[in-house]
Amino acid sequence: MNHTFQDLKDVLTDKNIRSSHQRIRLLGYLLNNQCHPTADQIYNDLKNEIPTLSKTTVYNTLNSFTEANLIRVITIEDNEVRFDIVMENHGHFKCERCGTIYNFSIDIDELTADELSGFTIKDKNVYFKGICPECLSNKNTA
Repeated sequence: MNHTFQDLKDVLTDKNIRSSHQRIRLLGYLLNNQCHPTADQIYNDLKNEIPTLSKTTVYNTLNSFTEANLIRVITIEDNEVRFDIVMENHGHFKCERCGTIYNFSIDIDELTADELSGFTIKDKNVYFKGICPECLSNKNTA
């Protein structure tokens, strides 16, 4: 999916985020790489393209995007924070062999239990773990 510089700048402006070159590039990266990257993945993928990029800038930008509801944080594993630009409610499946995270459709609103009536729900996540079809079909994988 191709997004113009102006499109990305407009998204940031609409969210009241100052549109620096680095922020625009990070937003473009997230839109074009919907693989639920970590901050380190983003930094490593962009550092050669943007020599002035620092890990601090990546973390600060991701925090700004999260606060503006432009992206969401997903934590399937306790020690791994990933970022998802798909803001509509959906579930995640993480393959335990290859580590790939897949989105899947689910009506999360239907899952809200009556027992939670009166509670304020701020975040809804559904995570599954297992083995993806590609890894299952690979006979060489243990």
